[in-house]
Amino acid sequence: MGTTNIVDFARRDEMTDALTELLKTGAQQLIATAVEAELVSYLAQFTGLRTDAGHAAVVRNGHHPARPFQTGIGPVSVRIPKVRSKDGTPVTFRSALVPPYVRRTKTLEAALPWLYLKGISSGKMAPALKVLLGPDAVGLSANTVSRLKRDWANEYEAWKGAELDDEPIVYIWADGVHSGLRGEDDKLCALVIIGVTARGKKRFLAIEDGVRESTQSWREVLLNLKSRGMNAPKLAIGDGAMGFWAAMDEVYPETRHQRCWQHKTMNVLNCLPKLSQPKAKAALHDIWQAETKVDAEKAFDLFIKTYEPKYPKATLCLQKDREELMAFFDFPAQHWQSIRTSNPIESAFATIRHRTKRSKGCLSRDGMLHMMFKLGQCATQNWRKLRGFDYLAKVITGVTFKDGIETTNPDQITA
Repeated sequence: MGTTNIVDFARRDEMTDALTELLKTGAQQLIATAVEAELVSYLAQFTGLRTDAGHAAVVRNGHHPARPFQTGIGPVSVRIPKVRSKDGTPVTFRSALVPPYVRRTKTLEAALPWLYLKGISSGKMAPALKVLLGPDAVGLSANTVSRLKRDWANEYEAWKGAELDDEPIVYIWADGVHSGLRGEDDKLCALVIIGVTARGKKRFLAIEDGVRESTQSWREVLLNLKSRGMNAPKLAIGDGAMGFWAAMDEVYPETRHQRCWQHKTMNVLNCLPKLSQPKAKAALHDIWQAETKVDAEKAFDLFIKTYEPKYPKATLCLQKDREELMAFFDFPAQHWQSIRTSNPIESAFATIRHRTKRSKGCLSRDGMLHMMFKLGQCATQNWRKLRGFDYLAKVITGVTFKDGIETTNPDQITA
């Protein structure tokens, strides 16, 4: 009996798709046509060269062996033409579209670090890509990812030493980002600073490894920025980490301080029982959402009088940074939404925290810094200019603002 009711299913990495095969065939024909056009253009420069017998000195000479070229739709076979010189002059045709030794497209090359950054370990990279690109996917081993990570390290070192004197920095946000590390009990504390330029463009200024958030660590970061040409910012925004503010007073004493209202709200609420937190949170919002500084001062005093008898620890937490919490009122109202909090850093590094949780601390200290740098670069592509960036020039020139509105110089009115 030769009959059987067993159905042989194809493996997932051997499945074929008519549409994909049609796309690959079309891509192969387009590449061949484009390479032929490159060859015609290359041979045109030798049109005037002739042998003694009057024949063309440079002619076609067949093709190189076909080689697979990895693309987003799978491997595509490519054959590069060859040329030959009849008079002995060395000539070589090289395609700009398909350079020698290149085995995959740049978009696919860019996908490798992204897959790693999103949680696929280097050991599982090749099997994952074979499912996406087919069983013939080559050159996608763990060593390839390791080489790419070395490139990240070189990019990071070059970025750390780049000059910062191209345009002035108006505001900076600072924070410490803590992440777990492989084989270490302590966490990496990356000291991060983001600045906004005079044209409203946000940029990373520092991503450095620090010892907790100590004054010495922040001092080293700020001194490095100063040596690279960074001017004194008009305002620095951050949480209550005392190390940063002490270092700022040493390196940039003329820069004003603004405490992050989001962090301050959380710190104050942690000193209150849960039942009192919703009402206290609304009272805190009345302070930083006030239209004028006078109204904010009234709401501030009301909060202190309301909660000081029962919860002195909460009111002390708020009272100690009173002046720094109100600094934003002396800057353009268009910027208040951005300078009242250090959210630009929190939102940019949310992806990193998600990545390290999934990988359960699988990175080394240097690897973590390099990954933060690459993810930070990706985040900057989606950043928008600071709202009201046209007011930044006035902040730089020292124009006075009261309650977010530009004040008029009395001397100008007299004139």
